[in-house]
Amino acid sequence: MIALVVAAALLLQPAPGRSETIVGIQVHGNTVTTDDEVQRAAAIQVGDPLEADTLEKVSARLRAAKRFQSVQVLKRFASIDDPTQILLVIVVDDGPVRIERTGDPDQPTRVVRSHGSPLMFLPVLSFEDGYGFTYGARFAWPEPVGKQSRVSFPLTWGGEKRAAAELEKNLEGGPLDRVEVGVSASRRTNPFYDVDDGRVRLWARGERDIVRWVRAGATVGWQRVTFPGVAAPGVAAPGAAAPGTAASGDRFAHAGADVVFDARADPILPRNAVYARIAVEHIAGANRMDLDARGYVGLIGQAILAVRAQRSDADRALPPYLKPLLGGMSNLRGFRTGTAAGDALVATSAELIVPLTSPLSFGRIGVNGFTDAGTAYDHGQRLSDQTWRQGIGGGVWFSAAFVRLNVDVAHGRGASTRVHLGANVSF
Repeated sequence: MIALVVAAALLLQPAPGRSETIVGIQVHGNTVTTDDEVQRAAAIQVGDPLEADTLEKVSARLRAAKRFQSVQVLKRFASIDDPTQILLVIVVDDGPVRIERTGDPDQPTRVVRSHGSPLMFLPVLSFEDGYGFTYGARFAWPEPVGKQSRVSFPLTWGGEKRAAAELEKNLEGGPLDRVEVGVSASRRTNPFYDVDDGRVRLWARGERDIVRWVRAGATVGWQRVTFPGVAAPGVAAPGAAAPGTAASGDRFAHAGADVVFDARADPILPRNAVYARIAVEHIAGANRMDLDARGYVGLIGQAILAVRAQRSDADRALPPYLKPLLGGMSNLRGFRTGTAAGDALVATSAELIVPLTSPLSFGRIGVNGFTDAGTAYDHGQRLSDQTWRQGIGGGVWFSAAFVRLNVDVAHGRGASTRVHLGANVSF
């Protein structure tokens, strides 16, 4: 795993004598501010070289203008054949706007910043393999506790029934640059045990950028879990006559920390990049560690080879509602989500991703081929004694500004052939 991270990181360095140059600038999301005004605030233009800190500097200039609620600066490859030609994509949010009548027959209306009711509404629609469609709405109120803050109320039904209140705020100049607190109540069916998993949760989280590509965070919280029909391994649930008959109303506090190294300029189609995450958490009396490492190497044309290794492990037996699940699109295609559950899970995958459309297209379409392998087992057992399940297959995918759709067909060795669907609409 360490060798993979080091090798892919070396690929991030440009070839000697070949500097990256900005050959195009696209501005999205602006409704009041013109493209030219955004570009002037960014102080960047076509023909400028793309340095290692260009994206950070452009983002800082746009935020310093104090005209946008959010700013995102992305790097895209403008040419399949020449990776030194870079397209800079600037995504800004002017905030709430309204349409006014001007009385001018040549220009009867105009768009201006809104100072009316700040309540906003966005639909929620997603499909998660093994859980089905989740649909609903998110209501949000901007700047309840000052600039760069938001309180939102997501309400969903279907695959996950959830109601929550979440407060987020970005900070400047302190030990944290982002904080989040919230309370939620949710319920969805656990596909391994086939029972409803109900949660009431309180949490608080803080995050901070440490250095370029590295972000750290910490979370504390409390949960109440209702998980009928199954008890913790070898332990009778409160009020139950015997193990395996009921486990309801468990309450526990939890605390954890995580560090993320993310060198992906484009999270959707990363090229010559590395992503790694390590998280530790004390939860329900157990210490759990999660590792996730991914590497992406650009091949001929737009083709990308992606490899991934992940592991979740605990130092003691976990209650059934906390056990990681094996199977499905998240870690082992060719097997249904919830094929196995255990205190530990190990999975690997290798995938060839081939975009079929131009990098400049609004919507990207492509195909992929993959092989997955994984296993889950309980505390006290050894990884070397486990039997690995393997799936192999291929699929098609589509990605646009706020839509992501994946359809994979995979055959699980010793099992059946399954179709896996993943979809998400985000705004």
